Amino acid sequence: MGTIKAVCVSDAKGVQKEEVGSAVIEPDFGIVGDAHAGKWHRQVSLLSYESIEDFKAHGAEVVDGSFGENLIVEGIDVKALPVGTQLASGDIRMEITQIGKQCHSHCAIYHRMGDCIMPREGVFAKVLTGGTVAKGDTIEVCE
Repeated sequence: MGTIKAVCVSDAKGVQKEEVGSAVIEPDFGIVGDAHAGKWHRQVSLLSYESIEDFKAHGAEVVDGSFGENLIVEGIDVKALPVGTQLASGDIRMEITQIGKQCHSHCAIYHRMGDCIMPREGVFAKVLTGGTVAKGDTIEVCE
């Protein structure tokens, strides 16, 4: 079992997301108010808190949402979960559809640090059932 450390959204693609505390997640859509929501396979992005902390240990000054992630998860190594794995947080259920992504144009983090973890450690999911998610909520891998 893990914990949601941050919930982040942005109103445009390709920019850093802002931590909002809580958000509504709609089935087969994603986070209401986030630019990446829609009817496709990458409705919600997740990144492990531990991965971000490791990146910070190399001198990166990043904040929640810097990598474009929607949910920061502590206690679950999300990048190690296979595609098809389901995660639940309260009434919300998501299915992992993609691990990592191709970065076509390097982000501001990459230009500042020479590296970015989202292309190799970011996880993407589609929303099966919706609800409200908030910082501090539990999240678990469904068996």
